[in-house]
Amino acid sequence: MSATAVRPAAPPAEWRPALPSGASPRVKARFQTSLPDDRRRAALVTIGVTALAAVLRLIGLNHPKGLIFDEVYYAQDAKSLLEHGVEWDHVGGAGAYVAHPPFGKWLIAAGEGALGFDETGWRISAVLAGVVGVALLVRLMRRLTGSTLLGGTAGLLLAVEGSHFVLSRTSLLDIFLATLILGAMYCLVRDRDWRRERWLAAMEEGMDAARRRPRLGLPWWRIATAVLLGLAMSVKWSALWFILLAIVLFVVWDWRLRVDAGARKPLRDTLIYEFGQNLWFGLLAIGAYLATWAGWFANDEGSYRHWLAENDHSEPPVIGPLVNWFQYHLSVYDFHAGLSSEHSYQSTPLEWLFNLRPVVFFWSSDVPCGADRCAAEILLLGTPLLWWAFVPATLALLAWALYKRDWRAWFLLGGIAAGIGPWFAYPERTMFFFYTAPAVPFFIGAVTWCLGAIIGRHRRGGAATAGPERRLTGGLIAGAFVAVVVLCFAYFWPIYTGEPLDYSDWRARMWLDSWI
Repeated sequence: MSATAVRPAAPPAEWRPALPSGASPRVKARFQTSLPDDRRRAALVTIGVTALAAVLRLIGLNHPKGLIFDEVYYAQDAKSLLEHGVEWDHVGGAGAYVAHPPFGKWLIAAGEGALGFDETGWRISAVLAGVVGVALLVRLMRRLTGSTLLGGTAGLLLAVEGSHFVLSRTSLLDIFLATLILGAMYCLVRDRDWRRERWLAAMEEGMDAARRRPRLGLPWWRIATAVLLGLAMSVKWSALWFILLAIVLFVVWDWRLRVDAGARKPLRDTLIYEFGQNLWFGLLAIGAYLATWAGWFANDEGSYRHWLAENDHSEPPVIGPLVNWFQYHLSVYDFHAGLSSEHSYQSTPLEWLFNLRPVVFFWSSDVPCGADRCAAEILLLGTPLLWWAFVPATLALLAWALYKRDWRAWFLLGGIAAGIGPWFAYPERTMFFFYTAPAVPFFIGAVTWCLGAIIGRHRRGGAATAGPERRLTGGLIAGAFVAVVVLCFAYFWPIYTGEPLDYSDWRARMWLDSWI
C-alpha cells in the first residue's frame, strides 16, 4: 500500500480549534449604534414638536383667498387629475402638456377630493407633508446623534424654518419632494443599522465573518427607500441625485461593514453583492415611478398618449404606450434643458446659500391695517438667522467629517450636496429659491450637529466628552441660538402668512434690498 493512500487520523476533539464563540469587544464597539434607550421620551418629543409644526401650519391656512403663485397650475392640475385622470387643457378640451410627473399633483388632489376645491382643500396635503417632514427629521437626527434632545432641536428648527413653512402652506410640488426624499434617507439609515445588527447577531452566534455572511431576510428598509425615491422622482426629476447618492452609500456602507466584521475580501464581496442589490433597487424605484402614471396609461386623453399614431406609426399594445410615454419624457427633458427665460424672482445656487433672493408668492397693498399705506405679502424666505448659519455649519461639519471620518457627517453632507450641488452645473437655467427644499433638512442637520458639538457629546456607553460646567455653558449657548431663531421666525411671521402690515412695518422686515 502506498503512503499516499493512508489517511491521517483525525485529531482528538480537544485538539480541534474551537468555533468562534462570539464577536470580540472591538468588533462589538464598531457595530454598536448610538441610539439612546429612551423610547417613551423620544415619542413624547416627536409628538410635541410635530404637533407644534402642525398648529403653526394650520393657522389661517385658507388665507389668502384664491390661487397664489404656482397654485394656479398645480391646484388646477390636481383637480383635472380627479376629473380626467390626466392634466387637462380646459380651453383646448384635451390633455395638457405639463413639465412635471404626476405624483405631487395626485397628492394635492387627495386633499381636494377630501375637502373640496378651495384654499384648505388644495393646501392641506402640503401641510401634512411638511408636518411629516418635521417628524422624520426628529427621528433621523436622534438616530444620527444619539440624542433625543438634538433630534427634537432639529425638528423644532425645521418647524420654524421660513421657506419650509411657506411651502408647507402652499400647493406647490417642492414640499412633497423634500418630505419623500427625507423619508427615503431615513429608511436608508435604518437599513444600514438593521444590516449591522443582523451581522453582529450572527457573529455572536458563532458565524465566521471572514468566510461567510449572514442570511439577512427581506430588506424592508431598503425596499421602502427604493419606493420613496421612485415616488420622489414622480414629483420632480431632481430626486435622481438622491437615488445616485443612495446607491453610493449602499456600496460604501456595505464595504465598511465587511471591513469592520473582518471579511477577507470586503471590496470584492461588496461589489458582487451590491451589484444585485442595486439592480433590484433601481428596478423597484422605476416601478414605483411608473405606477404613478397609471392615469395617463389608463385613458386616451393625455398629452403624447398617442404620439406614434399621430406621427403615422403603428401603435402595438403595451410597447406602443411605453414608446409614447418615453417620447413624452424626451420632450419634457428638452423643455427643462432649454429653460432659460428671464424671471423677476429667479436666482442662482450661490444666492440660495445666503438667502439673497426670495420668491414673492402673494402681494397686495389693498388691505386694511389701520394706516394710510398697507402691505400684505407671502414671501418664500428662509428664517434669516437660521439660514445664515447654514454655510458655516456645513463647513464645520465638513472639517469634522475629514478629521473624524464620521459616516454620519458624510451622510448629512451628501444630502446637502445632492440637494444643491447639481444646480451649479446649469448656470444658464432659470432657477428659483424653492429648489433648495430637499436640502433644507440636511442643512438643519448640520446646524444641529454643531449645536451638539458646542454642548458636548456623549460617547457610546454614556461617558460625556465634556465636564458639567462645559456642558452647561454649551447648553446655554445652543439654547440661546434656538430661542433667537424662534423669535426671528415670529418676527417674520406676518410676511410668511400674508398678514396685513403698516407699510413701514413691512419695510422694516426687508433687511436686504434683494428681498424687495
